[in-house]
Amino acid sequence: MVKPRHIDDLNKNHPTPANTDGPVVIPMEKTFTTMKLPRRCRRTDTGDRFTCDHCEKSFTQKNSLKKHQLIHTGVKAFSCDQCGKSFTYMKGLKRHQLIHTGIKRFVCDHCEKAFTYKCALKKHQHIHTGAKPFVCDQCGKTFAHVDSLKTHGLIHTGAKPFICDQCGNAFARKESLKSHRLIHAGIKSFVCDHCGMAFTRNSSLKQHQLTHTGFKPFSCDQCGKAFSHNGSLKQHQLIHTGFKPFCCDQCGMAFSHNGSLKKHQLTHTGFKAFSCDLCGKFFTQDGSLKKHQLIHTGFKAFSCDQCGKCFNQNGNLKKHQLTHTRVKAFSCDQCGKCFAQNGTLKRHQLTHSGVKPFNCDQCGNSFSHRSSLKEHQLVHNGTKLFVCGQCGKAFTYMRVLKTHQLVHTGVKPFVCDLCGKAFPDIWVLKKHKLIHTGTKPFVCGQCGKAFGRIDTLKHHELIHTEVK
Repeated sequence: MVKPRHIDDLNKNHPTPANTDGPVVIPMEKTFTTMKLPRRCRRTDTGDRFTCDHCEKSFTQKNSLKKHQLIHTGVKAFSCDQCGKSFTYMKGLKRHQLIHTGIKRFVCDHCEKAFTYKCALKKHQHIHTGAKPFVCDQCGKTFAHVDSLKTHGLIHTGAKPFICDQCGNAFARKESLKSHRLIHAGIKSFVCDHCGMAFTRNSSLKQHQLTHTGFKPFSCDQCGKAFSHNGSLKQHQLIHTGFKPFCCDQCGMAFSHNGSLKKHQLTHTGFKAFSCDLCGKFFTQDGSLKKHQLIHTGFKAFSCDQCGKCFNQNGNLKKHQLTHTRVKAFSCDQCGKCFAQNGTLKRHQLTHSGVKPFNCDQCGNSFSHRSSLKEHQLVHNGTKLFVCGQCGKAFTYMRVLKTHQLVHTGVKPFVCDLCGKAFPDIWVLKKHKLIHTGTKPFVCGQCGKAFGRIDTLKHHELIHTEVK
């Protein structure tokens, strides 16, 4: 019988027992029943080490070093024919392709959840056992998975190597950057089945859905305020401590949360990356854009439990509810009128001062508030975003659409207390009451003639301009 050469090589260092017809025994205590040894046992460790000149990792075999160096070159020669994703090694591609087959062979014996990979099952099983074997050596926090520990470790280092090339935001994890980029791409795959609002992330959808249920299990033990998420409660509690570790390096303003600081810093840069696809308005934050878009949808999830009035933002509902409490702590020193909010008082006081700093560059009309000017300018550009679902008529303002919709319902909730005539809108009622009072506040600047309604004055002024 002719022995293969590699057996002779082994016998030089480790003499074979006299009985060569039986199993071949080597000092590693591995037993083989055939003359052909397994591949991994054919080579002996000569003591030579092959070291990678990029990361100094060493290998016993030159072939292993070559395979390893592909990581540094970035070459990914193996591509998935279904999704195009590329891999450095064939085994990585084969592992990935299991995702497309949908086969999940590894089943949890506790909850019967199935997984594509055995390692994913092992990670999952930590949930049931409660085991957290991975400990942070800086703060002592424990984790069930090593990758969770690595992600947590970035908090201590502050490293955020993954930067968005569109807005400059930095992230500690590549997955977070990918998720963030969906905002710029406008991809919103997760849709709320209650109101139709769409989100880029499933987690954002789940958070939003709690607004419909109203479930808030996390309450502050200092002020009683309740929250849907534990993270929101923790952020809120910083208000009570007064701790504000995040300072703006441009104006020195301090914040309790890093997110609040980042939002604030956008006011200095003026960068507005988020635009409304309906009216083109730009916003510095995605959250502000989402709030704005509720204007176009007309969806109002927050209703007043006293009068039934609905609002698209919880903050607006809270402001409205102050009108029911009758607490009006802010009074005008000129006319004595009281207001629930200081901002409302300041807006009102402009009516006494007559100051109108915001001018329309098309018609010259002046306004006390910037918001009033912006609303007025919609008249000139012809934008009519609010459409009646019954007759298709479009309007510039939401309030005008609502007034119009009363035509279809026939509802006229505003009644004149002098003659009993009913109107669909409060402003129409106010105009009507001028007939009874005889008040004519609108005066022609050229001839001094007075009118009860501004539209009547405008019609009269055409006489002086000789426009017919």
